Amino acid sequence: MSAESDLIQLYSGRILALAADIPHTDRLDAPDASVKKRSPLCGSTVTVDVTLEDGRIAAFGQDVKACALGQAAAAVVGQNAIGRTRAEIEAARDALRAMLKSDGPAPPAPFDGLEVLRPARDYKNRHASILLAVEATAEAVAEAEAARCV
Repeated sequence: MSAESDLIQLYSGRILALAADIPHTDRLDAPDASVKKRSPLCGSTVTVDVTLEDGRIAAFGQDVKACALGQAAAAVVGQNAIGRTRAEIEAARDALRAMLKSDGPAPPAPFDGLEVLRPARDYKNRHASILLAVEATAEAVAEAEAARCV
């Protein structure tokens, strides 16, 4: 299979549909925390805003400037972030990283939709962009929790 047909297969219809329908793309007016993550390899950026209530994400906003793979990941994260705890977000982050880097299982529900990105495991230069949304979300929740403890 040629590299061109591999890339065509990588950018499946499902990935492109997710990339075209990213939820919660408005930034929050008064977030508990905001985190911007950037992939140095490709320049993709994701900024995540969160507010917490009772240890769960109560409001979520994101600004996504990434390739279709990073956008698809941000769509799945955005669809499922509200109502989640820090532990759930970190479990999704760790599972996505393992799925990409060592062919581990898909992230647990409700983030199991990230399974659509499994074909990208062979494209190491795309991993950082794919991980941006969930990493920024995990970091934002941690920062929001830390700010409440001060």
